[in-house]
Amino acid sequence: MPEISIEQGEVTDEGYLPITISTRRGRIECRYCRSKNARSTALFVGGIGGNFDTPAKGLYPRLCQELISEKISSLRVSFRHPTDLAESVFDLLSGIEFMRTEGTASAGLVGHSFGGAVVIQAGASSDLVKTVVTLATQGYGADAVSRFRPDTSILIIHGKKDTVLTPRCSSAAYDMAHEPKQIKLYEGAGHGLDEVAEEVHGEVLSWILRWLK
Repeated sequence: MPEISIEQGEVTDEGYLPITISTRRGRIECRYCRSKNARSTALFVGGIGGNFDTPAKGLYPRLCQELISEKISSLRVSFRHPTDLAESVFDLLSGIEFMRTEGTASAGLVGHSFGGAVVIQAGASSDLVKTVVTLATQGYGADAVSRFRPDTSILIIHGKKDTVLTPRCSSAAYDMAHEPKQIKLYEGAGHGLDEVAEEVHGEVLSWILRWLK
């Protein structure tokens, strides 16, 4: 378990609370949307672009605000080293442990591209994780899906026109995963899934509500 301490800012006009998680490996910047009396949390990570990038035309901030009324908190995690898989997994696990201190009993993880492998690795490592969603995941590191706990589900989404990471990365992860699992491959969609942003939003929101409510 990461050793962490927390610094909190003030709620921004965008509706999130800036959180800094200080660990022995460095400071992890997060954006926290707290839902009162929530017992579940959705955590979101981007790819090698770092910072708080989001696929599908602002999918992450949109979901974070919508989940508040569903009594699900959310935490967006910015990687310290967004090309280093092991360090990025540590960052996400630190976010999960912070949410444990906030009373979270179950967590869902959503990751895009490089972040897909991060959420798979973290999902195989934390007992809090009940579901994982990957969006255009990379293949390297995704084999950890075979180590998920029996009650951990996964939704895998990829665009068939992805020229950055082939949809075969997602198909391979799906084949290695146990039930419950689902895969959605979208015609005409590229790596960022902007072409099917509304469809992706609906699928991810429904999946999170199904497994965290």
